[in-house]
Amino acid sequence: MLIRKYYLAFILLLSTASSLFAQGFTPPQEGKAVIYFTRVSSYGSAIAFEFFHNDQFIGDFKGKNYLRYECDPGENLFWASSENKEFITTKTEANQTYIVIVDVIIGTWQAHVGLTPISFDEKEKFERAQKIILTKAPIITTESKIEKTQKKLEKFIPEKLKMYHEKWKNERNFKHLSPEMAIPVEALN
Repeated sequence: MLIRKYYLAFILLLSTASSLFAQGFTPPQEGKAVIYFTRVSSYGSAIAFEFFHNDQFIGDFKGKNYLRYECDPGENLFWASSENKEFITTKTEANQTYIVIVDVIIGTWQAHVGLTPISFDEKEKFERAQKIILTKAPIITTESKIEKTQKKLEKFIPEKLKMYHEKWKNERNFKHLSPEMAIPVEALN
């Protein structure tokens, strides 16, 4: 009887884990929006980019991969860090899915990061992102790594956000992800 309970618990754990780490588009929780930060280029694949939502570290990854991130709909600020810092403003709607292409740009010492929101109408870019999302599981950053990195960057994050608000957002033309860029549900399969 005890073995059967462990077996059932193990099966339940496997089925839950496989849905959490499965490849493909997964709709957001009710009332949330989801953004897929998708790196479609192999260039600079050894360089990991760090990703942030406002003042929170949300993950990092390298190579042709993607990070799936759920957030409250509305206006948000996301950014990525490499040799440079790249920001993107977003205005998302609840229950919608969005894609941001993570661009890899030649830098001085290492690859620079770029963030380009795309819509379903940009067929070539959408298909490149879709191919990765449909064939790979998302990169999952553990809660312990998020906490450790957040602590490690406790001075860095406010410093970069201050630079953004006081200087960079007025000097540079950062991109914006708007509600009409949501990917239609029928295109997510």
